[in-house]
Amino acid sequence: MTTQDSIDYHRIAEAITYLTKNFKQQPELADVANHSHVSPFHFQRLFTQWAGVSPKKFLQFISVEHAKRMLKNNQTSLFDAAYETGLSGTGRLHDLFLSIEGMTPGEFKNGGENLAINYSFLQSPFGNLIIATTTKGICYMAFADDEAVAFSELQQYFSRAKFRQETDEMQQKVANYFTQDWMQLNAIKLHVKGTPFQLKIWEALLKIPMGKLASYSTIAAAANVPNAARAVGTAVAGNPVAVLIPCHRIIQSTGVIGQYHWGSIRKTAMIGWEASMIFK
Repeated sequence: MTTQDSIDYHRIAEAITYLTKNFKQQPELADVANHSHVSPFHFQRLFTQWAGVSPKKFLQFISVEHAKRMLKNNQTSLFDAAYETGLSGTGRLHDLFLSIEGMTPGEFKNGGENLAINYSFLQSPFGNLIIATTTKGICYMAFADDEAVAFSELQQYFSRAKFRQETDEMQQKVANYFTQDWMQLNAIKLHVKGTPFQLKIWEALLKIPMGKLASYSTIAAAANVPNAARAVGTAVAGNPVAVLIPCHRIIQSTGVIGQYHWGSIRKTAMIGWEASMIFK
């Protein structure tokens, strides 16, 4: 991410914070632009560039009331709906299909010894990402506000793997996700290390359709562990593939957006962006 990109991202993040705190007043474009210290024309262009929709459109999808309605409307049929072709109902969108292959016990235990991992950095609407792949699929993805720190964390996660900075075909498919090249999206495979319980929870997260939300208790019920909401929360927090395993779609049962490893503002932006892609 360039210095200017970083400045623009933080400016938009601050604008999202302002909108989140003041959504009940439905602030005008000029109010938000003034808060961001840029002209309304420049702010409109900059916000649309980063969020994919106009500030006015985005405002419709970031309120807590919107989150409450989405959760309430899907508490009973959320996972049934996941088996339908949710996104393919319009010609403009194409389903993004992901499947998980868990690493072998040996790979899980030895920190990725003998694994060859490609990694690269990808600019998304929500900030820079580091994305890593094995020959079997995507094994790691995280926001990389500091690329050196992000790579160090990847190395710690796979302490014995061999790394090469290279963009491969699987990583390019993820880039297509953010460019909205929906018709070019084929199945994306994930190759992740986790306990059987973690894999079960991550598979449940994959069944939350884009533009929808769920609670921890909903995920626990879907994974057939209805009394393990606390353990579900721990498994969600351990998600190694940001965005694609959509832990950002989990909110509190009260409708509050809640915390996120990479910041609640970023989480809010992701929820709003996904909703705008479905409903615009």
